[in-house]
Amino acid sequence: MSIAKRVLTNTGILYARMAITIFISLYSTRIILEALGTEDYGIYNLIGGFVAMLAFLNSGMAVATQRFISFAQGKKELEDLKIIFNVSLILHLIIAAFLIIFLKSISNIIFSNFIKIPEERVDATKIIFFVSILNTAFTIISVPYEAIINARENMLVFAIVGIIESILKLIIAIYLMVSTYDKLIIYGTLMAMMSFVIMMVKLVYCHMNYPECNLNVKTFFRLTVFKEMAAFAGWSFLGSSTSIISNYGQGIVMNLFFSPKVNAAQGIASQVSGQLGVFSVTMLKALNPTIMKSEGAGNRSLLHNATYMGCKISFFLLSFMLVPFLVETEYILRIWLKSVPNYAVIFCQLLLIRNLIEQLFMPLVSSIFAVGKIKMFQIVAAIITLLPLPISFYSYKYGFQVYSLYIIYIFYSIIASLNILYFTKKYCGISLNQFAKEIIIRCISALGIIFILAILPKFLMNEGIIRLLAVLFTSSISSLIIIWMIGFTKMEKERILEIVSRIKYEVSPKIKGLLNYV
Repeated sequence: MSIAKRVLTNTGILYARMAITIFISLYSTRIILEALGTEDYGIYNLIGGFVAMLAFLNSGMAVATQRFISFAQGKKELEDLKIIFNVSLILHLIIAAFLIIFLKSISNIIFSNFIKIPEERVDATKIIFFVSILNTAFTIISVPYEAIINARENMLVFAIVGIIESILKLIIAIYLMVSTYDKLIIYGTLMAMMSFVIMMVKLVYCHMNYPECNLNVKTFFRLTVFKEMAAFAGWSFLGSSTSIISNYGQGIVMNLFFSPKVNAAQGIASQVSGQLGVFSVTMLKALNPTIMKSEGAGNRSLLHNATYMGCKISFFLLSFMLVPFLVETEYILRIWLKSVPNYAVIFCQLLLIRNLIEQLFMPLVSSIFAVGKIKMFQIVAAIITLLPLPISFYSYKYGFQVYSLYIIYIFYSIIASLNILYFTKKYCGISLNQFAKEIIIRCISALGIIFILAILPKFLMNEGIIRLLAVLFTSSISSLIIIWMIGFTKMEKERILEIVSRIKYEVSPKIKGLLNYV
């Protein structure tokens, strides 16, 4: 199977999964918000996010594991894969144990100095804090197995696991509606149990199907690989830790100046951002192994082509979903949620604009990590990432609006993107002129025209389902036409048509045979 066809096939599988899970997840969030109430939902987002923030060690190792496994896949060395798997699993077990001990030991300091919770909910919040630690620990241990599945490009497994996870979340949400116990405690506990189940599904599948998942520390542990992965993870940790601290720090800063209800609005914005971002992240999940393996095989030309196409397609996929949502944010949130938290609308809109900016450059980061020269990139990125947090703090201190934080972070995203461009040119050899001309200008121009056309119904019609459908129709049709006309070069169009024609040629006989059989 060709690389382009494999990426398209895997993307198709992941989109099929997304079509099933996205609506389940959004509906589950609506039920959970209704069951918990705005305040308890805000508390859960605050506490769960705090634990995830302090699990930044795992984020660094996750990137290192994925890079080393995919790189070894490119070299086609089974023994190297077994060594990397054993080393990464040991590292993740150490991180999980460290996280549990460390967070439990500082819990009193955290509740005394960093988190503002209504007095009557302190005991429940402490229980949520502990189960959130377990939840994160299970996720950490799952990372080596997820990296193996991703490197193997077995997106069908990801699809099945994702569907199982969404169904479990829906069951939890429904149970909350009828439970007579403290719903916040029940929700946190069941979410931790769900993480354990998902971890076990990945573990059992990998050990049954992949020979590299051979847990034998005595045979396959190598100190040199341990040091190499730890060094790479160390610099990756610098970037991921500052990113997570900065992102979660937004919630802390808001909580210092406002009530947990504002954190609930932030939680809704994050849910919307995450669900809509699935469309583009899904494609990148299918593309990243190709980028990593290309460098492992020494094929820099393929790395460039995959990266350029990834930037363009992931941006267009995200904009396809974001444009109608940006136009009709308030109405869509009212349909989705019975009670929309204050500031949720403006938070969603500003966060989605930031996501669009970052999406355009995201595959470039994968290229830098594939090459492996990340030290200076991560140092500069860390400095840039942390700057918006104190700026946001002082903006609130001097009376700026609550949404000013999101505006500050939009400017941060622009600066961070320029940093990514610089280091991609330096380490990966991309042409800045070519990237600006073929990617940035084409993408921004297409997005501007699509948005102008999509917003027209808002000025011509009254709010309602008919106007929403008009916006969706106008946005979808104009996106397909404008992206094809402006977004892609002549060569890219020819390549896309060639791939579609090849897939149609191979799939059509199978469909006809199936229909004849039926």
